[in-house]
Amino acid sequence: MKTAFFDSKPYDKIWFEPLLKAAGIEYKFFEYKLSAETARLADGYDAVCIFVNDRADAAAIDALYRGGVRLIALRCSGYNNIDFAAAKGKIRIVRVPAYSPSAVAEYTMGLLLAIGRKIPRAYSRTRAGNFSINGLIGFDFEGRTAGIIGTGRIGRNFIRICSGLGMKVVAYDPYPAADSGIDYRPLSELLRVSDVISLHCPLTEETHHIICDKSISQMKDGVLIVNTSRGALIDTGALLDGLKSGKIGGAGLDVYEEEEQYFFEDCSNEVIRDEELLQLLSIPNVVMSSHQAFFTEDALRAIAEVTVDNLRTFFQGKPLKNELCLDCREVTAAR
Repeated sequence: MKTAFFDSKPYDKIWFEPLLKAAGIEYKFFEYKLSAETARLADGYDAVCIFVNDRADAAAIDALYRGGVRLIALRCSGYNNIDFAAAKGKIRIVRVPAYSPSAVAEYTMGLLLAIGRKIPRAYSRTRAGNFSINGLIGFDFEGRTAGIIGTGRIGRNFIRICSGLGMKVVAYDPYPAADSGIDYRPLSELLRVSDVISLHCPLTEETHHIICDKSISQMKDGVLIVNTSRGALIDTGALLDGLKSGKIGGAGLDVYEEEEQYFFEDCSNEVIRDEELLQLLSIPNVVMSSHQAFFTEDALRAIAEVTVDNLRTFFQGKPLKNELCLDCREVTAAR
C-alpha cells in the first residue's frame, strides 16, 4: 500500500502523516507537481495523491500506469486537471466531494467586503501613517443584488451569507437545486441585474471563460466580480479591459487561470514574468490571494480524513463511494 503525494506542502504532512500511519499506508511526499516529466517519481507506487495544480493529462497518466499506479486520489473536489478518457480502463480516480463549503463561502464574502469597502487600501494607508479616508468611499451591500453562478454546496452557503446581509440574490445554474427556494434566472438576466457576481461553478468546457468580453458587456457599470472557484472561468484579458474601462468596479480573485507556476509558492525573490498577473496585482481595486479560500483547520482535517479513507477503501478492494470516471461523472459533483 504505497502512495506518492505530489505538490505537497508542510501543512499536508501535518494533517496526513498521522492518518496514513494509522491506516498502515506507506507514503512519500514530493514537492514537485505531477506532470508527464515528474510522473516517474511514482514508479513502484500503487497510488498518487494530487492537488489542484497537478496535471494528470494523457501523458502523465500513461507514465503513471506504466510505473504501476492504479489510483489517483484528488485531495480536492474539482477535477478539471484529469484526462478521464486517458484514465479509463487504467487508473481509477477518487476525490474529496466536500470538505468545508462554509470556509470557501465565508472567504468569498471577505473578498467582496474587501473590494467593496476598500479595506486593503485603508490598511496600507494607516500602516504608513496616512489616516486620510479620501478615495475610500464604498457602498452598502444591503439592498444590492448578488448574482451567484453555480449553486452547489459552496454557492448555496454564499447565498445564505448574502441573504444575511440583506442582499437580494439571483442565481444561474443549468442544474437548479430542487426545492431550494433560490431565485434562478437565465444567465443573461443575472448579468444584467447584478451589482455583484460571484462564481461557484466547476470548470468545464461549458463554463470555461464564462466571464468574457461578451458577458462583461451585459453587466451593470461598476459591477464587482468575485472568483474563488477556478481561474479559467474568467478570461483574464477581458477582465483587465473591464477594469481599465471602469465597466468592472472591482475584482476579488482567489484563483487565476495561469496560476500553476506561481500560486502556493514563495516567488518574492523572483521576477514575475506573467504580464497579466502583474497588471492585476498593480490595479488598486483588485484584491488577489493565492487559492486559500479553502484553507482552514476544519477543511484541512476533512480533506485528509476523506482522502485517507479513499485510499484505505481502494487498498481493501471495497467499492469507492467517491469515485469519478468518464461515464459516471455528474456535472453537479464538483461543487
